[in-house]
Amino acid sequence: MQSKNLICLGAIVGVHGIRGEVKVKSFTACDRDIGSYGALTDQNGKTLHIKVVGHSKDLLRIKIEGVDDRNLAQTLIGTQLFVDRSVLPPTTDSNEFYQADLIHLKVKATGSNEIVGEVAGIYNFGAGDILEIKINSTGKLEMIPFNHAYVPTVNIEEGYIIVNAVSMQFEPDEKEDENNV
Repeated sequence: MQSKNLICLGAIVGVHGIRGEVKVKSFTACDRDIGSYGALTDQNGKTLHIKVVGHSKDLLRIKIEGVDDRNLAQTLIGTQLFVDRSVLPPTTDSNEFYQADLIHLKVKATGSNEIVGEVAGIYNFGAGDILEIKINSTGKLEMIPFNHAYVPTVNIEEGYIIVNAVSMQFEPDEKEDENNV
């Protein structure tokens, strides 16, 4: 389910107890806000009615309508929770954007107007946001931290980001070239 009109607000990462509660990693500015946007949609288009019932460490505990036991809740682990962009507040300035806006932006290297790749994904494995970039010259995927040192410029309106050229590998590895000979 990849629609420009859908924004991922969170993901189910575990279960809590025996009555069907799930643990959710919320991607909203205030984690509990995930429950204020109405019904959510999973990646398969199924509508989910949720209620935030508490916290479990740094995760939310959520009750999903119709999920009343642990076994059913466990089948939902990995489910992403989406909302239509129209129910979210608009961005207020050029330095504000939704992470989904980064996907498919062109990537330029610092000091150059040459397009060297495209943003393929954005992830957070716990230590901060990571951009996955598909390099044009090699077709390979590179991951870099999404911070000002590595990505000094994000221009959503014109459709590109600028990355610090030293942080990217634009040419094939020498070892890989030797192995392919």
